[in-house]
Amino acid sequence: MKLNRVLLALAIAGASLAHAQSSEPVDHAAHHAQPAAGDQGLLSEGEVRKVNREAGKLTLRHGPLSNLDMPAMTMVFTVADPKLLDGLNEGDKVRFTAGKQEGKFVVTAIEKAN
Repeated sequence: MKLNRVLLALAIAGASLAHAQSSEPVDHAAHHAQPAAGDQGLLSEGEVRKVNREAGKLTLRHGPLSNLDMPAMTMVFTVADPKLLDGLNEGDKVRFTAGKQEGKFVVTAIEKAN
């Protein structure tokens, strides 16, 4: 008799899971939405290592990027807008926001740190 109850409970749990799986599609991209450029709480700190204005790229030594689940490192980013490079020079301390767009790591906002 106990075995029947256990099997019944498993069948109900399995049916519930199957129903949850078959409901309306979920927009999983919303879970990974990029932070707003002006959100000061999501800015990461870094140092400009190289500016490539012609290619629209920026090499940054940065701390951990929590929104990208990335540890501290030095890497090359594409910039969302070439104007973001205006006034930046090697050695500048910066605060920036980065995301991933079309498979590339992109700086979407940047400002010199005080």
